[in-house]
Amino acid sequence: MILTDSLLDFFLETRKDSENICQPLEIEDYVVQPVVDVSPPKWHLGHTTWFFEEFILKPHAEGYKEFDPDFSFVFNSYYETVGKRVVRSDRGNLSRPSVKQVYAYREYVTEGIKQFFGQGQTQALNDLLEIGIHHEKQHQELLFTDIKYILGNNPLLPVYSEKFEDHPIENHQSDWIDMDEGIYDIGHNSEDFCYDNELGRHKVFLHSYTISNRLVTNSEYIEFIEAGGYQRFDIWHAEGWDWVNQNKVNSPLYWHNIDGKWWHYTAKGLQKVDGSAPLAHISYFEAFAYAQWKGLRLPTEFEWEAAQKFFPWGTRWEWTESSYLPYPNYQKADGALGEYNGKFMVSQKVLRGGSVATPNKHTRHTYRNFFHPQLRWQFTGLRLAK
Repeated sequence: MILTDSLLDFFLETRKDSENICQPLEIEDYVVQPVVDVSPPKWHLGHTTWFFEEFILKPHAEGYKEFDPDFSFVFNSYYETVGKRVVRSDRGNLSRPSVKQVYAYREYVTEGIKQFFGQGQTQALNDLLEIGIHHEKQHQELLFTDIKYILGNNPLLPVYSEKFEDHPIENHQSDWIDMDEGIYDIGHNSEDFCYDNELGRHKVFLHSYTISNRLVTNSEYIEFIEAGGYQRFDIWHAEGWDWVNQNKVNSPLYWHNIDGKWWHYTAKGLQKVDGSAPLAHISYFEAFAYAQWKGLRLPTEFEWEAAQKFFPWGTRWEWTESSYLPYPNYQKADGALGEYNGKFMVSQKVLRGGSVATPNKHTRHTYRNFFHPQLRWQFTGLRLAK
């Protein structure tokens, strides 16, 4: 467990990191919400601040004065326990509070946490602060990918940052890793931070399998497109086939075919697709169809975790064939924090690994991300198994 002094430093570092992500933005960028899954940057900055105020300062800091009573309504996300909130699809309609007010709110709450934890706190409060820090780190990844979606759907396709590399190339030789049949331990098993959905370490029996040490690349996926992969109903789930046809999907998100060449929107603006780079921004439906087309499959989350020490990972969230379900003896926390993971364990797929947008000190090999199968605005890719 992180000691109080270093935990406070971790908190301050994390707060600054969120604001650094927004540094390249123009003031108009802070309020845009193109689709329901994407929240405006201003909302992320306010919501992560509200989390510390709502769960730490208001109930535990004696004499604490709430910054603005309306902010709980504005910046609550999905916590039914806490009370009413703005409908998710309406976050982009919030011209007020202003960006200036939100930054003032951040400064006010950050200073409140500094003063409160400067007095020395119980282990339970340290644990709560650590959860809040990692909650903000989750939103940093969402903040970055939401900004990419906002700018990537702007007709001008503006540059976000010349420094950020969306598509780093894997330089190691392609190979297959053979994994023996046997019993493997799955789940978190250290004193380091984890979420409750990683707990309940347990044993699973795995049949022998083989898994790729590399992610599927853009050039490999272009072969799938050119072979008519988006027109072949037989390699898609029925729901995936409906999704393809209803949404007229024929390539990964952000891809544009210009004069017969593939380009895609990146943090650096519109760039030619580098065939050597790992594929990104695909749905589970697309990952499954590609694997079917190759005569292969996606690994389960347990196969991924058992094999992860044999290959590099962390540039793409990797779709797995596992549904998001509780581990044995899973227990939801009491109160609002019990709404963090457990209530989403339905109709979603597990992703493993992390991405180029995942903040430092946040991912680990037991981390279980989860999304609905049609979503692809995150840096989602795939690794094949057989």
